[in-house]
Amino acid sequence: QVQLVESGGGLVQPGGSLTLSCVASGNFSNTDGMGWYRQAPGKELDLVAVITGNGETSYAAAVKGRFTISRDNAKKMVYLQMNSLKPDDTAVYYCNAGLKVYGMTILRGRSWGQGTQVTVSS
Repeated sequence: QVQLVESGGGLVQPGGSLTLSCVASGNFSNTDGMGWYRQAPGKELDLVAVITGNGETSYAAAVKGRFTISRDNAKKMVYLQMNSLKPDDTAVYYCNAGLKVYGMTILRGRSWGQGTQVTVSS
């Protein structure tokens, strides 16, 4: 069992930046793939960014070039640096552990955080 706790959400103006953090505990391995998903009101859960145990990253087209995912294995943490935020980025952001990446296919892991709200508004 892996426990995940996100932090760093909040209200930010368009064009602003936020950094989300996720700390893992329990039966977590540094080889586990980690990712961020988001869910806007009335919409489905969407993948935002993924980082493998080897540090390889991939991003949704909507955030590529603006968001950066990273991890610190010593601290069992994963981060999402979000720049040039837009109102469309407003959502609850969830950390996910245990992701599997098979070429172009990404399978969600079993472990989820409670989510952190990001609101982009003037």
